[in-house]
Amino acid sequence: MNVFKISFAGLKLSLVACFVVFSTCLYAQAPKPERFEKEVKNFDRLDSLEQVRPGSNLFVGSSSVRLWKDIADYFPGAYVINRAFGGSTFADLLHYADRAIVPYQPAKIFIYEGDNDISFGVPTDTIFKQARTLRKKIAAAFPDVPVVFISAKPSISKWHLKDKYIELNKMLKKYASKEKLTAFADVWTPMLDKDGVVFQDIFLKDNLHMKAKGYLIWQKVLEPYLLKK
Repeated sequence: MNVFKISFAGLKLSLVACFVVFSTCLYAQAPKPERFEKEVKNFDRLDSLEQVRPGSNLFVGSSSVRLWKDIADYFPGAYVINRAFGGSTFADLLHYADRAIVPYQPAKIFIYEGDNDISFGVPTDTIFKQARTLRKKIAAAFPDVPVVFISAKPSISKWHLKDKYIELNKMLKKYASKEKLTAFADVWTPMLDKDGVVFQDIFLKDNLHMKAKGYLIWQKVLEPYLLKK
């Protein structure tokens, strides 16, 4: 019996060890930041076409912002630049901050990350640490520039991960409430119906990215945070 107990305990430890290794491997396979090199290089072309200047409301982050191509039309009273790229994560934005944020000398910075991070299986603690590191990097470059963390949004395709998103949003909100020149804009809550379920009619066919109807919700949330012309 004692031998059986020892063997069973050893089996449990082995299974736990295998699970940890498997989980670590999955996380280690998250895409590398260099996959966005071509897209970030394209910012130079956009800068020339748009004749960008210092003092913008700079939006950076993943595809929910990148696909908001007419974002400036939603905020006609503000100077807005969109330099979001692909399916990026906080780690990606950290990697490219010197090219996607610093050169623009913005007056205010809006960050939307965390959505893909959770999909890739990055632990919320790790995501949060990367968010803080990014905030510190921005503060070092622009001590007086405010930063707004846009909450991770809900979506139909990732609704099964909602608890992780809620957890991350709570962490970012708490952090923003204590950090100088830092705010948290909650787009999660207004994208839910009266039963607490994400709206079904605000997404494209992929059930992830938004139609104009979804961006109208974001417009209402973000408008008060923008610096006006």
